[in-house]
Amino acid sequence: VWEVEQAMRLTAPQVHAATVRRSAWHRTLLSIFDRFDLVALPTAQVFPFEVATHWPREVAGRAMDSYHRWMQVSAFATLGGCPALNVPVGFDGKSRPMGMQLIGPPRGDLAVLRAGAAYEATLPWQAGAS
Repeated sequence: VWEVEQAMRLTAPQVHAATVRRSAWHRTLLSIFDRFDLVALPTAQVFPFEVATHWPREVAGRAMDSYHRWMQVSAFATLGGCPALNVPVGFDGKSRPMGMQLIGPPRGDLAVLRAGAAYEATLPWQAGAS
């Protein structure tokens, strides 16, 4: 609901400006794929937190003004129109999981899936549903 309410307040020039920024990000991401097959990024900026916490109010000393901010690293693929896959990378000292997103170029879905499968085959634990 919050997202819809925020979107309804946008003016046409604001929507246009956002579209221009998104297109610029898409072009930037495409230029990265001129040099690299995939991009690997953390899945989240923080480890899982207590269920009673709506969202972390601060990450690495930066205030989070909405629940979107703490997970904004996962938006890069979506905003760039690229396929992405999350794979597990391990656990912190409290046994909380963390993941890594593998991002491929547009229409690179199969390459992303193959890379994810190859990576998971190297893990010291069984990945996937049990």
